[in-house]
Amino acid sequence: MNRYPVWKYAIIVVALLVGVLYTLPNFFGEAPAVQVSSAKATVKVDAAVLERVQVALDGAGVKPDLLRLEGTSVRARFDTPDTQLKAKDAIQKALVPDAADPQYIVALNLVSRSPAWLTAIHAAPMYLGLDLRGGVHFMLQVDMEAALTKKAESYAGDIRTALRDKNIRHGGISRNGQTIEVRLRDEATQTAARNLIADQFADLQTTSVPEGSEFKLRATIKPEAVRRVQDQALKQNITTLHNRINELGVAEPVIQQQGLDRIVVQLPGVQDTAKAKDILGRTATLEVRLVDEGTEARAAELGGGPVPFGAEKYLDRNGQAVIVKKQVILTGENLTDAQPGFDSQTQEPTVNLTLDAKGSRIFKDVTRDNIGKRMAIVLFEKGKGEVVTAPVIRSEIGGGRVQISGRMSTAEANDTALLLRAGSLAAPMEIIEEYTIGPSLGADNIERGINSVVWGLVAIAVFMCFYYMLFGVFSTVALGVNVLMLLAILSMLQATLTLPGIAAMALALGVAIDSNVLINERIREELRDGASPQMAIHVGYERAWATILDSNVTTLIAGLALLAFGSGPVRGFAVVHCIGILTSMFSAVFFSRGLVNLWYGGKKKLKSVSIGQVWKPDADTAVAKTN
Repeated sequence: MNRYPVWKYAIIVVALLVGVLYTLPNFFGEAPAVQVSSAKATVKVDAAVLERVQVALDGAGVKPDLLRLEGTSVRARFDTPDTQLKAKDAIQKALVPDAADPQYIVALNLVSRSPAWLTAIHAAPMYLGLDLRGGVHFMLQVDMEAALTKKAESYAGDIRTALRDKNIRHGGISRNGQTIEVRLRDEATQTAARNLIADQFADLQTTSVPEGSEFKLRATIKPEAVRRVQDQALKQNITTLHNRINELGVAEPVIQQQGLDRIVVQLPGVQDTAKAKDILGRTATLEVRLVDEGTEARAAELGGGPVPFGAEKYLDRNGQAVIVKKQVILTGENLTDAQPGFDSQTQEPTVNLTLDAKGSRIFKDVTRDNIGKRMAIVLFEKGKGEVVTAPVIRSEIGGGRVQISGRMSTAEANDTALLLRAGSLAAPMEIIEEYTIGPSLGADNIERGINSVVWGLVAIAVFMCFYYMLFGVFSTVALGVNVLMLLAILSMLQATLTLPGIAAMALALGVAIDSNVLINERIREELRDGASPQMAIHVGYERAWATILDSNVTTLIAGLALLAFGSGPVRGFAVVHCIGILTSMFSAVFFSRGLVNLWYGGKKKLKSVSIGQVWKPDADTAVAKTN
């Protein structure tokens, strides 16, 4: 009746073993480290950079505790902050000879002290939020006026193309701020142009103004379209920041919208505010332009002449000069995806691009009119442009799917796709608020948070052991297992723990012990009714289960609501709260009953159980029940 089969005990043992292994990394703490990452999208961090860092450290007489290549960055771990600073200076001197044009970002960081055998099984500590780990916080404001101006510039180009396709003659198209002005010779032409704009550009509204013998048609963006452009600009900037910061791998970032035009960026573990600004400054813009194939341009590429009027000179990834026209055909916002692949005929590495509807239309027209010419994809970072690739246009390309090929290795195709996929900012941003939370303040928050959980656990344990005796001990052990499982799952999920998360952890203790109180009181109730100890244990657990399930499900629904509709600290609280409910059901019911069955299940002639003071029925009541 009160015996678990072997397979249930096997589940308990495996759960405990996994819980211990994946909770362990959280107790080793963090060590000061230096991280080297790429300062430019076209600069790779590989084994060669790792070797250069090793040589620089050896030259400075600094021995790291750990030096390895992790993803797209090199991390060196040290024992003290003084050694960390000395190492940073040495690496900075070796890798960044020109501070005005850095190839690499050398930043201070914190990494886990977990031993290699734990890392080998992918056991890693939880990420700590800004309030616990320390780090930097930025508030960025998106320049919405620039986003609208950029959109108006795009509309001006589209209107020019549409008028040309319909053979509607005009005296010039210009942009004045966010207003597009079209000069027309007569009223009939003006009517035709207005009808065209109304049909093909639903987001524009037009007004006509006589100007001497001519007419001027003014097109502005409608108010509802303005709001849509601003929303898209904000979302695109958030996505781009995610891509850039995640690729750097400096920390687990928090990037969230706040208000209508602001973005909050938090980088836990980053101690150097200046380097954090460099990270945010790595947002790039992407432009597609035609290569100038003229004689003057060829001479300028070879260094023998000036750059022709209407063109600009940029270097490609091999350091070769490329002269491109100033006119921008497409920007990164027209690119929806970029993936590496292989040509079906030649099996050469390629980059496959997917354009949006507008980009597809423009690209088809440009490729049709420029077969045999080169088209350059230029990446701008920190005001400096670099030609990622400049393929030759072989034929008209329609359908929104573009394939770039030619003299690329598989690694270069992957890198190019990554650069293009990272996208561009829809509008510039500026930092309007910044602050740094030092590691000492974070450590103080951790200490206080841990103390609150530990002392709460101790208080509950003392009460349970005093009130429920041995069953109180079982409940306390189950409570400890609940905390263990909660920490293990958070670590496995690589969740970010914040102060609200610690508060949710303390609340989870109360929820978990509530289930044990229900079970213990049910067992007491059965004993009062005259049931035998074995029967009381069995019935107590069976009847308490329905109540425990109901109470936990309703609490879980509230937690899921917080998770769905909350943001920031509220979501951090909700994640720990929901996981804590699930682990409490496992520990309070499944695990605690395993302990009780292990202790009492083998005793056939059990006369009593240690569950505190229980009122005993008198002899007449007991006889009546037996009859």
